[in-house]
Amino acid sequence: KMDDEAETYRLWRIRKTVMQLCHDRGYLVTQHELDQSLEEFKEEFGDKPSERRPGRQDLTILVAHNDDPTDQMFVFFPEEPKVGVKTIKTYCQRMQEENIQRAIIVVQQSMTPSAKQSLFDMAPKYILEQFLEQELLINITEHELVPEHVVLTPEEKSELLTRYKLKDHQLPRIQAGDPVARYFGLKRGQVVKIVRPSETAGRYVTYRLVQ
Repeated sequence: KMDDEAETYRLWRIRKTVMQLCHDRGYLVTQHELDQSLEEFKEEFGDKPSERRPGRQDLTILVAHNDDPTDQMFVFFPEEPKVGVKTIKTYCQRMQEENIQRAIIVVQQSMTPSAKQSLFDMAPKYILEQFLEQELLINITEHELVPEHVVLTPEEKSELLTRYKLKDHQLPRIQAGDPVARYFGLKRGQVVKIVRPSETAGRYVTYRLVQ
């Protein structure tokens, strides 16, 4: 039998990390959602996951971007431990109906090969990213060693390259599969500005090309 207390705690932690991730990507998330305590989570969603209070689909999130409210992103929490292609199709249908191009899928255990393939097939029209619950139990960026990452707009990117007379392949790299790159939703070809506190200079800035 499911341990309701442990499972409720897990769901609260995971959803909280997801809220922080949305916020860090520039989506509008209220302070209340970022700070939600375990007790508040139980009041809103229940504390009996074994009886589907909450069911995972109750945890669905829809956020809009600070700079462009039409840029919205879903976060889905599929019920089945191993996510199949049928679930992906259902999500894509919902995205299509609501005209939303981006989603994150929080997977309990794994995805079938055909479901993974369908994520590739949907791109670039629909961007679906998958995270394992295990990856979201803690927020890797709260580790003090992870500096601030800021994605440059295409204009800022070309300005940077012009200013330093560089071609983008001359920049140092960050892999798109890197956990921090995945947290921020970085895509190949983007340039990210990494800001570290520095003993001497106050802040130390580097740029990386996502590949």
